[in-house]
Amino acid sequence: MEPLTLAIPTGRLFADAVALLRRLRVIADLPQERSLVLPAAGGVHVLIAKPADILTFVEQGAADTGIVGKDLLLEQRRDVYELVDLGFGACRGVVALPAAKTAVWSRPDLLLRIATKYPHVAAQFFDSQRRPVEIVELHGSVELAPRVGLADGVLDVTMTGRTLRDNLLVEVAEVFRSTARLVVNRVSLRANGSQIRPLIDQMTAAAALSVP
Repeated sequence: MEPLTLAIPTGRLFADAVALLRRLRVIADLPQERSLVLPAAGGVHVLIAKPADILTFVEQGAADTGIVGKDLLLEQRRDVYELVDLGFGACRGVVALPAAKTAVWSRPDLLLRIATKYPHVAAQFFDSQRRPVEIVELHGSVELAPRVGLADGVLDVTMTGRTLRDNLLVEVAEVFRSTARLVVNRVSLRANGSQIRPLIDQMTAAAALSVP
């Protein structure tokens, strides 16, 4: 029987994802983010990929399962099963403006230029608020956009708010909350359910134990 393939992300979710897999004895050694593939252990083959690519791996069947932030599920809207809230990697998606411009938020008729890595989420949010918006899609250093005149504000994720404060930005609205999720390829769940469901059960139990 072929081992399952699980994709985990580099970046802010990496350390907690590795810690979870070590607790479940899916991996034995402590890997580095620059690793790409880990030897199969406990019937699971582990791939390490960029966060934005995890859902592509799972949706296309290159991985049976994956760990990914809810923020990317909201943005990419891929055809996968979202099965377990793993509880770690908590952050919030917020709209933030320079401190000197926060009064603009009280004028929903004014057009705002918003820089973000989440263009679909931003479009949906501003449409729900009936606010005109011009979206500037960036892939990094989003908080710099207002400082250099590229945008009026940002929609980005924050964990502690420090990066926003360091860039003289003030939160004016919360858009979403995000934690790490276990996702599963739809075909794999049907074809390899007897292999995947024990992993789902293990992760569900681990997530329950981590709740304060």
